[in-house]
Parts: sequence; C-alpha cells; structure tokens
Amino acid sequence: MNIPANLKYTKSHEWVRVEGDVAVVGITDHAQQELTDIVHVEPPKLDTDISAGQPCAVVESVKAASDIYSPVSGEIVAINEQLTSQPELLNRDPYGQGWIFKVKLRDPAEVEELLSASDYAAHIGA
Repeated sequence: MNIPANLKYTKSHEWVRVEGDVAVVGITDHAQQELTDIVHVEPPKLDTDISAGQPCAVVESVKAASDIYSPVSGEIVAINEQLTSQPELLNRDPYGQGWIFKVKLRDPAEVEELLSASDYAAHIGA
C-alpha cells in the first residue's frame, strides 16, 4: 500500500499536500482500491468557500458514488480538469495526476490536525 510520508490524511481517505498557502487534495491509494474502477468525478465549484469536513466533490465508481470531504477550510482555487475526461487517473496515479482540487487555506493550522502517514496506515490497518 502506497502512503507517502510527505502528505497529511483524513479518516475519510483524502490526502493533502501543502504548497505555500494552497492545499492540494485527492483520495488515497487505499480509497481508490476500495472504489475499484472510477468512472466519473464531480469536482467542487471554483471560487466556492468550504469548511473542513464538508462534502464538496463526488467520485463515482462501478461500485458506488462516494462523497469527497474537504480536509481543510478555504476557497476552491483550482480543479483538476483532466478528471472530466480521464477519471481513471484517480486509480492510476492517486497522489500525482489524480489530484481533485486545490484550496487556498483559511487556517493553515488545520493541516496539523490531520493524520500523519503512520497514523493513517494504522487507521486502515496497513
């Protein structure tokens, strides 16, 4: 199981990579394996203000549709347009090309409240 040490994680299986005052958000390798073949991604709307823990996107697989929750509070400043035509990027490269959205952080301290890679590994029993 791939759990990069440089990212932060949520118990609902999102990851966060901080780039300056922006958090890049996606779903974990574990999440994409559980979902199996991802067929559609409904990203959040640009310029939307969201709060940590709020559902803001939907990922649909051949098995189910799953809400994606924002791990942090702030404004949606980018969405991964590639996922519209290539939702399988979430399966192939969940920590790279498969990012879902970017949030301009309202409170950078929220990131510190997220799980470390080792805490996330323990959470999923890896």
